[in-house]
Formats: sequence, C-alpha cells, structure tokens
Amino acid sequence: MTARDRPASAVPGWWPALAGLVVGLAYAGISVYWGAGGTWLLDTVGRSLTAGGAVASAAAWAAAGLKIVAAVLPLLAVYPFNSGGSAGPARGRPAAGLAPLRRPLRFLAWAEAAILTLYGLIWTAGGLLVESGLIRADAGADRRAMAGHTFLWDPWFLVWGLLVTAALVRSRDPGRGFSRR
Repeated sequence: MTARDRPASAVPGWWPALAGLVVGLAYAGISVYWGAGGTWLLDTVGRSLTAGGAVASAAAWAAAGLKIVAAVLPLLAVYPFNSGGSAGPARGRPAAGLAPLRRPLRFLAWAEAAILTLYGLIWTAGGLLVESGLIRADAGADRRAMAGHTFLWDPWFLVWGLLVTAALVRSRDPGRGFSRR
C-alpha cells in the first residue's frame, strides 16, 4: 500500500495534527464569540479588549481568521499529496498537481509550531514567575488578565504548538530531516 492509498487516519502525524485542529478551532471559536460581542472571559485577556468598540471587535475577528488558518495548516502539511501514478486523486485525495505545495506548507507549519510553542512557553513561564512572586508585577498591573494569560491563554498556545510540532516530527521522512515530499 502506497502513501496515497492509506486512509488519512493512517498517515504519520495525522492524529496530533487533528488534535491541533481541534485545539486551534476551539481557540478561534472564542475569538469569534468575542468578535460577535460576547464578554465571557474577556477580562482575562486585558483591558484593551474589554473596552469593546469596533477596533476590539475587528481585532477579535482578525485573530479568529488567523487561528482558523493556523489550525488547518498542520493537516495540510502532513497530508500525503499524490506524487504520481494515476491521473487523478486516489480515493478522493488531492491531485498530484498539489504536491509542489508540500514543502511550503511544511515550512509554514514549522514556523507556526515554533511561534506557538515559544510564545506559549515564554509567556507561561514568565507569568508563573510573576504569579509565584519571584518577579514583581507593576502596581497597576491587571492581575486578572495576568492570571488568565498564565493559567489559560498562554498554556493553550503552548499545547497547540506542541501538537503541531508532534505532527510535523511524526510525519517527516527520516531521510530528509525536517522536510517531507
């Protein structure tokens, strides 16, 4: 059985990529909720968004769009595009003409993994240092937003980044380093 004949669920890296999709879409869903005017947990993000208005709504919608793209990207990066054989897609899979996109998709997914993981790790660790008292917060700091970022939002980025990283590592061709055709 060739890579193109396998069901998607049998593709190495598929399950962590699918888990990353769920995590990313859930995160995007919260941004959609805020963009539509919802306020639940909004005070855990920061004062700039709690003020509301058109700018805050536009920012929430833009974040939602970016998160949706970032949620789908790892699935595309691990997907086994046809690399030849039949003239059309095998079992409904994309045509061989999409194979040249594989490298750029994987490059973008690796960039995404690095950004999500590093952002989540650095900000979660920094927040934990502040919350533990090892680093002192400014007197006017928004303590609710700091806690929200430390215990919810930034770890969420970290988990998402680790799932994308796992998908890419599992789906790589052992003979090609970080890239797979």
